[in-house]
Amino acid sequence: MGQKHDDRRSAAGTRIDVINRKPQPKRSTTYLLLGSDTGDREKHINDACNFVKNETGNITAESSMYISEAWGFDSDLMFFNKVIAVETELNVFEILNITQKIELKLGRTHKTAGKYQSRIIDIDILFYDDKIIKTSHLEIPHPQIPNRRFTLLPLSEIAPDFIHPALNKSISQMLADCKDDKKAERIVV
Repeated sequence: MGQKHDDRRSAAGTRIDVINRKPQPKRSTTYLLLGSDTGDREKHINDACNFVKNETGNITAESSMYISEAWGFDSDLMFFNKVIAVETELNVFEILNITQKIELKLGRTHKTAGKYQSRIIDIDILFYDDKIIKTSHLEIPHPQIPNRRFTLLPLSEIAPDFIHPALNKSISQMLADCKDDKKAERIVV
């Protein structure tokens, strides 16, 4: 499968078997943080996981669900959060485009740059392989990873030894060093 046999002959008439292989698409691993603090939070996150699986690639690891206090703004609502690892053939900008469309499908009305607020669903790209990317629309690794316990806890569950490419620290090390004192804990089912 994926191979094409080519029966060629040398100048002397000797048969030469040539196997032409289709180049395999490059597969990358991206880590996504999913969060919700409005409505049926667990359902919103599970629906987002299904869309991600159907539209971006195979989910290879999935953390437990976590509950956490709002971070970056005041709210009485508690967030549910989960981290997933996705193996994909898509580039990081395609992932960004798809995750933003998933947020809209699930009812997110707008995304504000730098201002945090309650939301039905939020999908953040944490890492894309070990790439470091900085554009006006996207920064990978996500710049707030080392500051957010609600991100580091589920991430450490599925990728404790992953090394942050810019900080050269494992997820476990970053969690141990994290100064965030907001409540964040695994939901026991």
